[in-house]
Amino acid sequence: MNEDICVVVPTIREYECVRSYVTNADRHGFDTDRLEFVLVTEDHCPTEEMDAMLDDLGVAGEVFDGSRREAWLADRGVGDYAHLIPARSHAQTSFGLLYLWAHDHPYGVFIDDDTRPHDDVDFFGTHLRNLHADRTVESVRSDENWVNVLYHAADDHGLYPRGYPYAAMDETVETGTAHVDDVIASQGLWTNVPDLDAVRILMDGDLQGQAETRLTADDFGPDFVVEPGQYLTVCSMNLAFRREVIPAFYQLPMDDNEWAVGRFDDIWSGVFLKRAADLLGKELLTGDPLCRHDKAPRSTFDDLHNEVAGLELNEHLWELVDDAEPDGEVTYASAFAAMADALIDAEADYRNGEFLAHVGEHMHDWLDCLDELRPVERAVPADD
Repeated sequence: MNEDICVVVPTIREYECVRSYVTNADRHGFDTDRLEFVLVTEDHCPTEEMDAMLDDLGVAGEVFDGSRREAWLADRGVGDYAHLIPARSHAQTSFGLLYLWAHDHPYGVFIDDDTRPHDDVDFFGTHLRNLHADRTVESVRSDENWVNVLYHAADDHGLYPRGYPYAAMDETVETGTAHVDDVIASQGLWTNVPDLDAVRILMDGDLQGQAETRLTADDFGPDFVVEPGQYLTVCSMNLAFRREVIPAFYQLPMDDNEWAVGRFDDIWSGVFLKRAADLLGKELLTGDPLCRHDKAPRSTFDDLHNEVAGLELNEHLWELVDDAEPDGEVTYASAFAAMADALIDAEADYRNGEFLAHVGEHMHDWLDCLDELRPVERAVPADD
């Protein structure tokens, strides 16, 4: 097998997006034999049509609805950890991480099915170059310890992305430069429909879940890193990463929980990853490649209902893990375990505060699952 990049696509309706990304790779001379697609879907979805599409495109890949996921976990010796993959949730992307871990792909890419690559952008090539970057880029910090990833044109559009704490708004931004040579994640941003939460979409005057304000490539500046000790929103709709981060990159038990907390899977996992990266002296690079976000219309109030249970927790989660440090050797796993303990031990007097301990317990289960997951033997090209 030649595939060294596992492309994870959560999808229930727009699975044909895969064609656009394969076409983009062909257009820019990126070897599609390096790609293996994992489509994460549901039992009621057209899995046979998805399989047929992958065959038609001539790319490696598998389609996993709920039944296939359960069977795969059982076959790999981790059926007891099926609770880590929440039902009917975008956080099912965690299954793709387990697949990547077992198959030993050096790289992963998350793509949402309502995105498309820009024709003039080498999507996969840019992400891979970012992961191997050895160059000087812009560095960013703020007096609120949070960086708005849309800061380049924020004075014009006034947007803050989904998951950005409300208490960290109206920040003062400072920029400098930093040399990056150990990038573990490449976050591409998005034109067209901005990735906002429901409250901000309502403030922008849109009732169809999309926001009236739209973004173009001109709204984005150069690639940047957020300085150590600072946080940013990490959106999984356009994200590449190294295999090594998986112990600290669980997408969390969202939606399928008694508190009805959802919509913060990639946001909170990004907070944990940034804290782990700071402890390990690694970098997250944000900017290119841009993709086009074509979010389908839906009720903004439905999104608000799905988000409101976790809004207060989102204001404070980063503060709870900001001081978390392992007692011994710092690894992704030990950093993640320290953050899990911080959530379990937190006296969180917040609405749905008990959910934080629930998350911490699942984080420990995630590490145990990775330890017990039986690998799949495969030949992978050397990582140059």
